[in-house]
Amino acid sequence: MTAALPRADVAPVASAKRRRRAPGWLAVVPLLVFSAIAFGLPAFAILDGAFTVEGHYGTTNLTDSLQGPYLTSLLGSVKLSALAALLGALLGLPLAQAVVGSRSRWLREAVLTASGVLANFGGVPLAFAFVATLGNAGVLTVHLGLKDSGWNLYSFWGLVLVYLYFLIPLMVLTITPALDGLRTQWREAALNNGATGVQYWRHVALPVLAPSLLGGLVLLFGSAFAAYATAAAMVGSAVPLVTLQIADALSGNVLVGQENIALALSLDMVLVAGLVMAVYLPLQRRSARWLDA
Repeated sequence: MTAALPRADVAPVASAKRRRRAPGWLAVVPLLVFSAIAFGLPAFAILDGAFTVEGHYGTTNLTDSLQGPYLTSLLGSVKLSALAALLGALLGLPLAQAVVGSRSRWLREAVLTASGVLANFGGVPLAFAFVATLGNAGVLTVHLGLKDSGWNLYSFWGLVLVYLYFLIPLMVLTITPALDGLRTQWREAALNNGATGVQYWRHVALPVLAPSLLGGLVLLFGSAFAAYATAAAMVGSAVPLVTLQIADALSGNVLVGQENIALALSLDMVLVAGLVMAVYLPLQRRSARWLDA
């Protein structure tokens, strides 16, 4: 049996343990400093500029950002993002289920790898690819005669189609872990009790997946809401979007005395994104409790 250490040795041992743990805490300091510089300073600049009106503080910029064409662009971004996110979720869920239910390992890996690449493919290259394919003189537009039937890529619905290119893969990546968490025993129990496949999905699978589905929908909304380069390269000012309005305001295309309207619009976007995250995080935690049980 080992003898207990004298009291005189307890303090040096505890001090040595604290010294060994100290480097772990110090390793977080650079990350905190980087976060403060990369996120804190821009956030402070946005707040300061949004409330600054001709050298003094006021709410004129925020009031103007919620009126006229600025409000139209904000509502246009919300409408576009909500519709694209909804379609992306509806199309991404069955694709993810097909991948999860497949017995082919290489198919699963190929789809998930492709989804990881396509979910991050956007901006000007994506716009150019669609213009070359489905633009007014695009390959498919010419060969299929789409222009004669009224097809127009440079419109609201054309932009929705382009956004689906990266939103559907993003939904596949988001919902696949939740589908993997569904227990095979749940399906077997439902079928043994006389339930059909549709009834299983309606009464068992979808209620369990609901937090993950809503969380994925919110994530897709946020991704579409923040997109800028693709819309700027494709539609310009043809479709009113808040990101395009911010770019115009930053370039000086504003009335005298409204130089900080771009910062007010940016603050509006931050508030919308904050609401999105406030919905997403509780849904993510609730989904984890169901699927990790």
